[in-house]
Amino acid sequence: MNVEEIIKTEKKIPLPSRTIIHLSLVANKINEIITCSLKAYEMSLEQFNVLRILRGQKGKPANLSTLNERMITKMSNTTRLVDKLILKGFVDRSICPSNRRKVEIRITKPGEEILLELDKAMQKAEERILNNLNTKDLEELNKLLDKF
Repeated sequence: MNVEEIIKTEKKIPLPSRTIIHLSLVANKINEIITCSLKAYEMSLEQFNVLRILRGQKGKPANLSTLNERMITKMSNTTRLVDKLILKGFVDRSICPSNRRKVEIRITKPGEEILLELDKAMQKAEERILNNLNTKDLEELNKLLDKF
């Protein structure tokens, strides 16, 4: 990906600025591919993330605070995401019997089933995104990204 070609400039961009622009362009491309992969399932990346978090709970309920903490994209409208997933039948929400102020959220069987399909779609998207990188490249890239 040539930054100068993409943003259509002939001027030399200072390395720090070029790096930030490059990271932004790569992030946008990754997001575009993933969003396209999930669109066939009428699922947003954030909804997918909520389902994965709930699956990771291994049957234990999560609350909105837990979801917010573990979200890749931090947002304040987690309640709305959960509401949409409830309408789709992928999660359910109940009041905690021991603490009526606490709301418990769990993934449903249909939610687990759609997540298996989404896992396959995401694997294909990841392969498409990373097709030019080998294992050594990925390890090196992750070391560099860890420095952030």
